[in-house]
Amino acid sequence: MDAIFKALNDPARRTLMDSLRARDGQTLTDLDEQLDMTRFGVMKHLKVLEDAHLVTTRKVGRFKYHYLNPLPLQDLVDRWIDPFLQPQAQALSALKRRLETTKMKPDFVMTTYIRCTPEALWHALRDPTAVQHYDFLGQTAERDGDTLIYSTPDGTVTLHCTELEAEPMTRLVTSFEPKWEDGVKTSRVVYLIEQQGDYCRLTVEHHDLQHDPEGGTADGWERTLAGLKTWLETGQPFAFGGDHLWAEGT
Repeated sequence: MDAIFKALNDPARRTLMDSLRARDGQTLTDLDEQLDMTRFGVMKHLKVLEDAHLVTTRKVGRFKYHYLNPLPLQDLVDRWIDPFLQPQAQALSALKRRLETTKMKPDFVMTTYIRCTPEALWHALRDPTAVQHYDFLGQTAERDGDTLIYSTPDGTVTLHCTELEAEPMTRLVTSFEPKWEDGVKTSRVVYLIEQQGDYCRLTVEHHDLQHDPEGGTADGWERTLAGLKTWLETGQPFAFGGDHLWAEGT
């Protein structure tokens, strides 16, 4: 938490975060043009944001793209604000992003750290019986070959995710095929797992996203990853519903 407060306690770093919130996936050159300081100064500020896990990066070719990572802010809100201002505090940390759509880089990237083993995380991402414990809509899933089929509690099929590549405990690539609306094109999701001591660094990349009304997909990922982290670390199933948050069984 100290690193987050330190990162936020500077107007230049807040300007960088505002810029990434407005247009995610920017290079150092893009960000350098927005601050009246040296390139080295901008790099130092970005390093502080990366150390606080508020910014995550993805290198494509010779370019390094920077993405706002809202999950630490959600953790901060859940711990320090939400208990006092619930439910209003939830809205304060809903960092919606409008992204440039290119074929060369992900449409958005999110990173979180989960205290678990790579095996447990890999299982949670692939096992259909695990989905109901952390899906933000309380959905269930069933497997048909290499495809996970997601359904809402009333039985409505919402999503197909077919495994395209799988490197156990390291990298998983799936399709993302919405079924809740006709004519939505299939996109692609990449999960990257990196063990760091007792924690796993999970990075989620969403590619080729061409239909994202009001940034709703990013909001869904924030909620799903928060639920995944809660379930793996505490064993307590957790789900989001509409504008409310509830723990199953309460």
